[in-house]
Amino acid sequence: MKPQHRWRDDEKSGTRGWGMEMLVRQRPEGARGTARPATTVPQPTDGTSRHFQRSAWLRRLGMPLAGIREVCALEPAAAAREIRAHWARVEAETAVRRDLAAFLVDQLTAESRKDTAMLELRHSAHSDTGRVRPANQDTAYAGARLLAVADGYGPAGAPASSAAVAALTFLENTELPAGSVLNLLEDAVQGARQAVRDAAGGAAEAGTTLTALLLTGSRLALVHIGDSRAYLLRDGGLFRITHDHTVVQSLLDEGRLTPQEATSHPQRALLLKSLGGDTSAAPDLKLHDALPGDRYLLCSDGLSGVVPDDRIAHLLSTAPAPDAAVRTLITEANATGGPDNVSCVVADVVETAA
Repeated sequence: MKPQHRWRDDEKSGTRGWGMEMLVRQRPEGARGTARPATTVPQPTDGTSRHFQRSAWLRRLGMPLAGIREVCALEPAAAAREIRAHWARVEAETAVRRDLAAFLVDQLTAESRKDTAMLELRHSAHSDTGRVRPANQDTAYAGARLLAVADGYGPAGAPASSAAVAALTFLENTELPAGSVLNLLEDAVQGARQAVRDAAGGAAEAGTTLTALLLTGSRLALVHIGDSRAYLLRDGGLFRITHDHTVVQSLLDEGRLTPQEATSHPQRALLLKSLGGDTSAAPDLKLHDALPGDRYLLCSDGLSGVVPDDRIAHLLSTAPAPDAAVRTLITEANATGGPDNVSCVVADVVETAA
């Protein structure tokens, strides 16, 4: 129950002022989302009292003291924007903690888990220069267990992306220890980071994105850094299973930018994380349960930056096989003008006899 503030004018006692009573508000049947607090907020008339009450409310939101002081010094409209941005960050951080919790549960139960089916990947990969760029700095790879896409940048972008993918290919023939495949993948990415630096000759302005999936039993281990993407097509629905590490995505997460504004933002290609240069940012690591009939797509932003997700979903779901899907997606990207290199890896999960 939440305290309900109401103005009280008690003729019998002669008492006037803000009283307190308890109120329970039921969420309407079928409503979704986070329940809103039922507290009716009084409007104090004294400026000092208003300041202290606002500070108390912001503390309940979990805002740091430095942020509270900053918000309380702003005009109402600017303060509202900062509060909205703070809450967007809280929600984003909560999502990260949720993913971490899921990862820990998977890791702790992996040793006792028995796979019910033997799965394999039927795959295709291709990388295309596009219609504008003079050279191709992307790398696409598909093997029996490993799928990867890397999008290089800078003067040594091509060798950087190639080195990053090559540094992971040993996983094709490595015994994958139960319960610690993500640790193995993380170590492999550290090796890829050093390989990229070597390939770039230490140049800080060169580097690459990297998005890869590794099949282990009935699961796929994901490693991701940058703005290449991984999608899952399951039961007719397309799901993006990576989060872009870009300036524009961070603005979207904070509520400072709308999806419509993001498509034309001048910094939409500016990365917050990548392999190369002087950065040591950690990649995203996750485990995904794989099911027979799943279709996975890994792509560089040469596809996702010019072809909308709904169009990708249609082309991916109607292609009869991975090689046809790859060709169709790349053709679609080039039909929009092909402003960037475009790379696609498509893999179908199929069940094999034990």
